Amino acid sequence: MERNEYIFGIRAVMEAIEAGRDIDRLLVRKDLEGDLATELLALTRRYGIVVRRVPVERINKITRKNHQGVVALLSAVTYNRLEYLVPQLYEEGRLPMIVVLDGITDVRNFGAIARTCECAGADAIVIPDHDSVTVNGDAVKTSAGALHYLPVCRERSTLGAVKFLKDNGYTVIAASEKGAENYTRADYTVPVAIVMGSEDTGISDEVLRQCDRLVSIPQFGNIGSLNVSVAAGVMIFEAVRQRLNADMEVI
Repeated sequence: MERNEYIFGIRAVMEAIEAGRDIDRLLVRKDLEGDLATELLALTRRYGIVVRRVPVERINKITRKNHQGVVALLSAVTYNRLEYLVPQLYEEGRLPMIVVLDGITDVRNFGAIARTCECAGADAIVIPDHDSVTVNGDAVKTSAGALHYLPVCRERSTLGAVKFLKDNGYTVIAASEKGAENYTRADYTVPVAIVMGSEDTGISDEVLRQCDRLVSIPQFGNIGSLNVSVAAGVMIFEAVRQRLNADMEVI
């Protein structure tokens, strides 16, 4: 990890938070106590910063300098919030398409999906606070710079994000091996949220239960599963295809 991707030390981290730096998450030594630590944690609650209590060995892997048991991992992007973005998209008269990632932790997959989203004209990509990728410099590089243009919304949970999108008129389509419907049969010509899950566990059951459509991509080989970034590309460009056809029919 490059030095400009993290800040260490209690005072330095507190100053960064108060200065408005975009912090992806904060690693704090499990047994860290004291007045200054209490002040730091109160500050993280006020600003809604994700805190992970970890063994000191985890922090030592990042830096051996005098970190005082605290390292802030910096985000390479400025996060958006769905509650602000969704009304804005409607006000602009857009037919929104948002991609929601549930449990994607591989930075290369995330960067590749972000690149596809930007090329396809998607309006945002959504990740949860927990059990998700860190949007760092590697993610930006893998996305070929797409993350400089594509809004990234980090929400408290995938489930909450899906419920919010449904409440605001989105059809939520989940790509899952559990889906009995061919992905091409879903309607993507409405405000749509496409949900993709991690390769090992897929989309969580609680999120799947909230989705409007469960679809799958037909596969005929021996491996049995596509890389999630490839599967996301297939889903996203099916939406593009349907929308282009719908525009041609109107003309």
